[in-house]
Amino acid sequence: MGENIGSDTEPYPCFVKDRDNARPETLVALPSVLPETRLVAPATYSSSMPALPHLPRSFFQRDPVTCARELIGCELVWRHCAGRIVETEAYAAENDAACHTFARPSARRFIETHHAGAAYVYLNYGMYWLLNVLVKGGTEDGFVLIRALEPTRGVLSMARRRFGSRLHSVRQLCSGPGKLSLALGVKSSDHGRDFCQQGSIGIVPARAPVPVQTDLRIGISKAAHLPWRFLLEGSDFVSVKPTPRAGTEDGGAL
Repeated sequence: MGENIGSDTEPYPCFVKDRDNARPETLVALPSVLPETRLVAPATYSSSMPALPHLPRSFFQRDPVTCARELIGCELVWRHCAGRIVETEAYAAENDAACHTFARPSARRFIETHHAGAAYVYLNYGMYWLLNVLVKGGTEDGFVLIRALEPTRGVLSMARRRFGSRLHSVRQLCSGPGKLSLALGVKSSDHGRDFCQQGSIGIVPARAPVPVQTDLRIGISKAAHLPWRFLLEGSDFVSVKPTPRAGTEDGGAL
């Protein structure tokens, strides 16, 4: 599963209100002391908006493929940081050789002992913590890997964790499962956290349907033929652009 790999009110220099003039790739020196920011990328949520309710547990009580597809366009909230989900992958607990349940009894126990909507966090090749969400109680159990985000809040804090003193590229900040976990500060103690409680961690529903592309999963050697990778069509924040054969379908809000 997965690959190897300002102030609260003023706009961050990388973001402008006009998407046509946005230059997220600009190199920007970060201040020595980072304020916690609620900055927002173009066409996403405003920092002045009240907290929105998280996805209910019933959302994750279906099957991994459906959940992975419909998470595209939702906003992942991780304490003081957040990002629009632009790429996911589905993994099935049964008959999927790329899923941890195929070879790890601990993954099977996790499904048995946790509610749908729990965070499944694991260390990939001893390098990066990867963030998944448990899908359970529907037609099929499994996991959804959060592969990429378009940062919306806490950009300065995420950049400090990823790059140190300089923000090299907003587009590269969370463009991969290992990258986004580093940027958000995901760690082993987050394993099992509940996305469905109305706390500082959760997933906010998409505000409107979005076009979703379907492609083959990547970064795996087993069951790589399954078209269970989902991407926000046209997004510059995904880890790897979809192949030319990738299909497009309507997805988005509940």
